[in-house]
Formats: sequence, structure tokens, C-alpha cells
Amino acid sequence: MDDTSTLVGAAAGADPEQGLRAVRALRELADRLETLQVRRARQLGWSWEHIAAALGVSKQAAHKKHRKA
Repeated sequence: MDDTSTLVGAAAGADPEQGLRAVRALRELADRLETLQVRRARQLGWSWEHIAAALGVSKQAAHKKHRKA
């Protein structure tokens, strides 16, 4: 089983201590992956509107969070 599967299992498990730690780790992973993909999209010429639509957020929210990317 890979690390992500282990984290998902722990996040859904019965132990709140492990579950909450797993949720935090998954959130951090998701944030890193989002930043990576936004950088790629910008390098490919995507607009902030296109990125925001793909993320399901407003253009302003996407730009504010990732403008340094």
C-alpha cells in the first residue's frame, strides 16, 4: 500500500488522533499539488479565469493564493 492510501485509510479510520493527523497531511499534499499544477498551467499560458474555473474558486481567490507561482 502506498503512502497516500495509508493516509486515506487513517483519515477514515476510527482513531481520531491518527485520522486528524492524516487529514492534515493530505491537506498539505493537496496544497503542494495545487501549487504545482497552477505553475504548470501558468507556464502553458492559462488565464487566471481558466485556472479558477478548474479549481472551482473565483478568479480573485486563485490569483491571491497563487500569484507568486
